[in-house]
Amino acid sequence: MTTDIEIARAATLQPIARIADKLGIPDEAIEPYGRHKAKIDPHWLSHRQAGAAPGKLILVTAINPTPAGEGKTTTSIGLADALTLSGRRAVLCLREPSLGPCFGQKGGATGGGHAQVAPMEDINLHFTGDFHAITTAHNLLAAMLDNHIHWGNALDIDVRRVVWRRVLDMNDRSLRDIVQSLGGPANGYPRESGFDITVASEVMAIFCLAENLEDMEARLGRIVVAYTRDKRPVTARDLEADGAMAVLLAEAIKPNLVQTLEGTPAFIHGGPFANIAHGCNSVIATRAGLALGDYVVTEAGFGADLGAEKFFDIKCRQAGLAPDAVVIVATVRALKMNGGVAKADLAREDVEAVRRGAVNLFRHIENVRLFGVPVVVAINHFVTDSDAEIAAIQHGAAVQGAPAILCRHWAEGGAGTVELAEAVAALADAGDAEFAPLYADALPLFDKIEAVATRIYRADSVIASPAILAQLKTWEAAGYGDLPVCMAKTQYSFSTDPTALGAPTDHVVPIREVRLAAGAGFVVAICGEIMAMPGLPRKPAAESIRIDAAGHIEGLF
Repeated sequence: MTTDIEIARAATLQPIARIADKLGIPDEAIEPYGRHKAKIDPHWLSHRQAGAAPGKLILVTAINPTPAGEGKTTTSIGLADALTLSGRRAVLCLREPSLGPCFGQKGGATGGGHAQVAPMEDINLHFTGDFHAITTAHNLLAAMLDNHIHWGNALDIDVRRVVWRRVLDMNDRSLRDIVQSLGGPANGYPRESGFDITVASEVMAIFCLAENLEDMEARLGRIVVAYTRDKRPVTARDLEADGAMAVLLAEAIKPNLVQTLEGTPAFIHGGPFANIAHGCNSVIATRAGLALGDYVVTEAGFGADLGAEKFFDIKCRQAGLAPDAVVIVATVRALKMNGGVAKADLAREDVEAVRRGAVNLFRHIENVRLFGVPVVVAINHFVTDSDAEIAAIQHGAAVQGAPAILCRHWAEGGAGTVELAEAVAALADAGDAEFAPLYADALPLFDKIEAVATRIYRADSVIASPAILAQLKTWEAAGYGDLPVCMAKTQYSFSTDPTALGAPTDHVVPIREVRLAAGAGFVVAICGEIMAMPGLPRKPAAESIRIDAAGHIEGLF
């Protein structure tokens, strides 16, 4: 069987100027990064957006991820290619991959088979340097904070109440908790701290939610990094760090244009995780797609309980976006795992296991409808799927009022996803979406957490310590009560227990910690045992990544 990497290398990519021309982007608005990728001038985009009727916004989400694989990104690419194949002007908007997962557990994030974005190696590795810029801007703020304390602490910062950690774009559990500044007075004041992964950085969230460079700088200035001895917040603007941070991000904030293997234009920009952040690509890229295309296909990370909920309640709320249709990706294999089948036994037909596991899919269908958006199910085809298993999914989804369409984009590219494209376009064009967020801005912060936990996760209750409840009340009194909440939770289950598959109910959601992301514009609720700095698995993907004798990178898939 031909591998993903062999398919990618066999493709003939078009010059990036030709891809830009498909969207009406002139040469003077293109900043090439080699032959096959470019950044687009945001000033040109803002002028184009001012006079453009927006296209239809289509969100691709999925059931809860399993080791069997779901293929959300692959399906997004196949859908965009199919829309293009049918004569529609489609634009794909995806997130940039993080080096942590690329070298850790899941490998690359550019799709697979005949549904890929390219150049694959560039996108999965350093790409245009956006993540490095975000890491540097974040850590500049950390350095300036420690430097301020070292040189007299004019702001009277309480070193016990510093909340700004450093970040690294790599999985490294040894950096989760550290003691810094050891070695004497010349090295600063010793204190406990730690690292998060770059995709969990508030700077990443700001980068993806900002309207433009000016809005980004204003948001950076609002970041709360510490508290004084009398518990007043200290911001990046107080440290005079916001201007320099914006300078470091000025090139990165320009959206990146690449292409699918079939030549569909793709903006790949920004990359927060959905289990510990809001899990969506940049607002700037999404709005560019809506101004330049008739249909924009975007995705939100992990299952719909995380990525889609945050797409609706954070990104759409802040950016004023209104999705027209949602695609939920499922596979026979993943539903069998939800139905209790071990990974080693997934190739054997088991219709009853599919029916048992399909409760996970049905829960996601119900949840998306809470936001008033119509749904279609994409069954990402594997060669081991039987007709009876596929029919079981289609029947169950039909009972829920959602069509379930078999898609063969991995093997056939856009041609294998035409039926899905027609169904999605029909849903979007019908104008039946009545989008609304799950909760009102004015709802108290803890009530917002409870709304997500009880209505989306189907929890019986939420528990939080008196200190956490008091912290939420303090933030409300300080004017942050209108912010949405960003739930940091395991991606593998509706509950906080990653082993509770299917559609658990009546569980308890424990809130371990809350963090204020004042610049990004949300409050993070850290649930259960989720970590903001992942660790490497027993056998990391890095062990298989190398350069062969011909200079080709191997092992990224």
